[in-house]
Amino acid sequence: MSSLPLTGISSMATRLLLADLAVAWSRRSGRELRFESVGGVDAARRVAAGEAFDLVVLASEAIDRLQAAGHVVAGSRADLVRSAVAVAVRAGAPKPDIGSEAALRDTVLAARGIGYSTGPSGTALLQLFERWGLSEVLRERLRQASPGVAVGSMVAQGEVELGFQQRSELIALPGIDVIGAMPAGCDIVTVFSAGVCARTAQIDAARALIAFLQSPDTAELKRRHGMEPA
Repeated sequence: MSSLPLTGISSMATRLLLADLAVAWSRRSGRELRFESVGGVDAARRVAAGEAFDLVVLASEAIDRLQAAGHVVAGSRADLVRSAVAVAVRAGAPKPDIGSEAALRDTVLAARGIGYSTGPSGTALLQLFERWGLSEVLRERLRQASPGVAVGSMVAQGEVELGFQQRSELIALPGIDVIGAMPAGCDIVTVFSAGVCARTAQIDAARALIAFLQSPDTAELKRRHGMEPA
C-alpha cells in the first residue's frame, strides 16, 4: 500500500459503514484509508478549524455549510446514503405501537423518558413534537444524548424508555430492541454526503474514493448497515 494513507472524518451515524467501506476500498485500491468518527457537530468544527483531512462525511446540510465557507472543495459534495430514524426500547420491554402517526404520538405521550440525538435528526424530532403540540408536555421527559453518545446506550441503561436515532446506530447495540422506523407522515430521513476537504494534498485520490463510495458495488453493504443508497 501507499505509505501515505487517506484520512477522513465523519459523524457517528456512518461509523460502522465507513469502517467496512474503508476495508473494501483498501483491498481494491491498495491505498490505506483511515476514518475517525465523532459527534457530527465536533466533526464539522474540526474541519472548519482547518484540521487536515482528505474527506469528510456528514449530513448533507453540514457538507453544504462547509462547502459554502470554503472548507470543502466546491462541487465535490456527493450524496452517499439515506438514513432513517428508528425507535428503540430496552431489550425485553413491551413493544409499543408505532404503526401510524397517531399511534406513535400516543406512545410518545405514554413514555416516561425519551432519548434523542444531537444533529439534524434530533432537531427534526423536536420539530415533530412541536407540530404535535407536545413540546411543553414532554419538556421534562426529553433527554438529549451527548455528542458521540449513542441514544441506544441510554435506552439499554434504563435512562430513557424510548429512544429515537438513526437505525444504523441502533441495530448493532446490545441491550435494546429496535421496534421499527417512524411511520409515514412523520418519518425522519437524513442524507449523508461526502466532500473533499479543502486542505487535502491528495485531491485526485479523494475524488476517486468518493466515486467508489457512491458506486453500485457499495449498495449491499449500505443496506446491511441499515441505510439505503442515496
